Amino acid sequence: MTLSESAAAPVNEVVLEAAGLTKHFPVRKRLRDFFSRTPAVVHAVDDVSFALRRGQVTALVGESGSGKSTVARLLAQLYPRTAGDIRLHGRSTRVRGGRAFRAYVRRVQLILQDPFASLNPVHTVRYHLTRSLRIHGNAGRTAEDLDRALADLLTRVRLTPPERFLDVFPHELSGGQRQRVAIARALGADPEVLLADEPVSMLDVSIRLGVLNLLQDLKERLNLAILYITHDIASARYFADETIVMYAGRMVEGGDSETVTQNPAHPYTRLLTESAPDPERITGDGAGIDEAAGKDRGQGEPPSLISPPAGCRFHPRCPHAMRRCTAELPPRLTVGDRPGHWTACWLYDPATVAADAPGSAAPDADPAVPPPPALVEREDTATLGEAR
Repeated sequence: MTLSESAAAPVNEVVLEAAGLTKHFPVRKRLRDFFSRTPAVVHAVDDVSFALRRGQVTALVGESGSGKSTVARLLAQLYPRTAGDIRLHGRSTRVRGGRAFRAYVRRVQLILQDPFASLNPVHTVRYHLTRSLRIHGNAGRTAEDLDRALADLLTRVRLTPPERFLDVFPHELSGGQRQRVAIARALGADPEVLLADEPVSMLDVSIRLGVLNLLQDLKERLNLAILYITHDIASARYFADETIVMYAGRMVEGGDSETVTQNPAHPYTRLLTESAPDPERITGDGAGIDEAAGKDRGQGEPPSLISPPAGCRFHPRCPHAMRRCTAELPPRLTVGDRPGHWTACWLYDPATVAADAPGSAAPDADPAVPPPPALVEREDTATLGEAR
């Protein structure tokens, strides 16, 4: 599909879909492991499902080690999946190389985090872009066609005049310019999907907004579906239409970005939003700091993914954990405040909400842990401590 055909395609059409996507990495065996029937694996990604739609940005948010980049590499077919399915325009795809892989990456392109590492330092910008155009059959038939295609790519990513950048090496460019070259190289394939793996985390704060605005403009002009991976939930609110939160390899919350960032439901999402800088929470004399809330902000470290905890993987750090959370994996539960807002948290189970009503006692509540609050009706941005 050419760029003109892609731009004319209907907005919100599902282009790429992950269904129950799972990836386990084997662990190097030790002597005692040779006698075990169950080999040790890293549960990097478990049961991840979402869809990328044309003309929309979906943000995948979480702290380091939550499995975001692994999801991107699975969707790019760089890793074989352990379980689940990847559907391109509704058709299941599994490619491992050759012509099938080349046909797939012509439609699904990955933008890596570090532009200096993703560009070959001994080759010029002309070489990188020419190689992309020729591999995917977009270089034209003559030298003039190639020159026009190169100039068009650089103009799209706002590196103008193009002749100024064609014959320079990556080390002669700034970080933002290098990332724009990496984006131009991805556009050389005329893709339908861009998988942007933390595309601005290696850049100076002053130029991050320019790159995000560029991706936003490309999404609108070319009708692209974009997966935006980040650990900064504030930028997800600014840039993405939909936000999905991951923790320890699992999805814990999802919905439109405004709702997820301004009215978070899952305790981990609340922890992420509180960690984002907020001028209204910080004052010179410290008056804006709630000391009581600070005690309930999910202390501790992420769990081991070789032997992840049973039930909800966030329960060792959750201030609202119940006995049920330690044994049963929560499914997707509707929050009810906005259409499409869901969370994987037992606090939103109807039985839990009924048990938490005045005069009722939760049958499975841990006596050492205060009973969970009824958060279904909440639409404010209270902190975890205030919710208690």
